Amino acid sequence: MFNTRIRVPETAAAGEAVEIRAMIMHPMDNGFTYSTQGTLIPVNIITDFTCRYLGEVVVQVRLEPGISANPIFTFSLRATESGPVEFEWIDQNGDVTTASADLTVT
Repeated sequence: MFNTRIRVPETAAAGEAVEIRAMIMHPMDNGFTYSTQGTLIPVNIITDFTCRYLGEVVVQVRLEPGISANPIFTFSLRATESGPVEFEWIDQNGDVTTASADLTVT
């Protein structure tokens, strides 16, 4: 499980578009770099990112080895009702990292 940082506004007006930010601390090794000892560093990447709001997918991204370390996503969603905003990252080994925050709609 990797360290994540998410930013979801605590409150929003009904119908307001809010900015969401999500980052995961991950090396995103592409399999083409070498260690200081000269050995090839194997591929180690996050392959999928998904964000759900009220259980529905709002953003889904397939990542490739060309993505830089610590990938960050910034996007907007329309706040319709109070509920959780859930984030999920999956790496090439199938390991899952999750995070969530509540969004209160007034």
